[in-house]
Amino acid sequence: MRERLLLFFILFGLGVFLYIFQNHVDTTKGFVILCACMVVYGLYSIAATKYQARKQKKQPPVINENYKPFVSIMIPAHNEESVITNTVENILKIDYPNYEVIVIDDRSSDNTPNVLRELSDKYEKVIALIREPDAFPGKSAVLNDAFQISKGEAILVFDADATVEPDFLNKLVPKLEPADVGAVQARKIIRNKDVNFLTRCQNNEYTMDTQLQVGRDAVKGAVELRGNGELIKREALVDIGGWNNYTITDDLDMSTRLHIKGWDVRFCPDACVYEEGIVYLFPLFRQRRRWLEGTIRRYLEYSWQAMCSKKMSLRAQFDMAMYITEFIMPIWFMMELAFRIIKVFTDKIDPFSLHNILWSSLIVSAVVGLGFFMTIRYSLRKYDNQPRIKSMIEAGETTIYMLTIWFPMELFIFCKILFCKKDMNWGKTAHGLVLEEKKKIKERITKELQSLQTKIQEVQTKLQEVLK
Repeated sequence: MRERLLLFFILFGLGVFLYIFQNHVDTTKGFVILCACMVVYGLYSIAATKYQARKQKKQPPVINENYKPFVSIMIPAHNEESVITNTVENILKIDYPNYEVIVIDDRSSDNTPNVLRELSDKYEKVIALIREPDAFPGKSAVLNDAFQISKGEAILVFDADATVEPDFLNKLVPKLEPADVGAVQARKIIRNKDVNFLTRCQNNEYTMDTQLQVGRDAVKGAVELRGNGELIKREALVDIGGWNNYTITDDLDMSTRLHIKGWDVRFCPDACVYEEGIVYLFPLFRQRRRWLEGTIRRYLEYSWQAMCSKKMSLRAQFDMAMYITEFIMPIWFMMELAFRIIKVFTDKIDPFSLHNILWSSLIVSAVVGLGFFMTIRYSLRKYDNQPRIKSMIEAGETTIYMLTIWFPMELFIFCKILFCKKDMNWGKTAHGLVLEEKKKIKERITKELQSLQTKIQEVQTKLQEVLK
């Protein structure tokens, strides 16, 4: 209820501002100023990143080779029989001396529990935790249950489709050593990015997120955890009371609570975790709906605590405030455009007149799109080493993809929070779709071959009869 009221007052206040001042002040200028602030902060983050890189090149950070905390690797699994074996066997190849692997079945309806038991029997480091059918649902509850039996000084969380290189922990662990650091996030990469347009755009979106996270890390801002490939100190987890069972985005919720408690969260672009991109549109919308709803709800829930926190650094508070503008900007633009369209019809203004604000709204939308385009292109050039022409084409594709998904989705989520009862609809991401698709194709080919062989045998039989 508190989230609903806060969001209502924010939207109501923004609407009143736009309505009252539209006839006296060019509110488009205010929108442009908002966008300009985001651009300036983005450029500041890039400059900070380059400065940090030059500084580390002149004076490389000293890595304490003796810092090797015992790590409990947790992998929640709900109906993941098609991918979980490959994931566990890949993680067991990690070149690190002290770790255990806890795989947790979360009320699966397929063969996942038996697969986990087999993995536990086969590998000494693997522990299988099978939750009861009536256990509390959600990834947070799964991780809290596993935390009770874990022995690690640090907790590493993977999704059920994750794969990493053997040196993953050796790259990630040193970032966790400073006393004020509570968690470290690895870079996420789409493993099957070449399957289709959606997976390619998802990977480019992740690459842009890498750029943003590196920038936030460089300015000591509010770096966020991403669920897959997050390493968290046990001390920090205990301090914030573990995972929040009543959130649909455990990683974002935890990130905010860690910052409020004064813990620093770092980002490590050198440690990469590979995951499966979603190949179909509807599951992608379902996943992004959950991400966006969880993001907005956690800002509504923790905004006052973040502003009043005496432990949270001013840099993290300012950085968080700047990133909240990501969600103000789309709704501001849509409300501004709606008011202008109403004005066209009520005041009978020529919609094609150069003095009409619709033209400026279109120009502003083009500027917003250009901002996305430049950020994505820069990220692709820097982190994926793409050629100029290819990076421009893919940046254009990904800009259209992001604007098409995020702007309407935000409007939908705002309406859901305002008018619908809060639910715990997890919107589970489907893994193994590519494997399933290949399996179906193989089965279809096998059936067609069998059918063809049958027909050939029939023809051979008839020929033999004719010859006789």
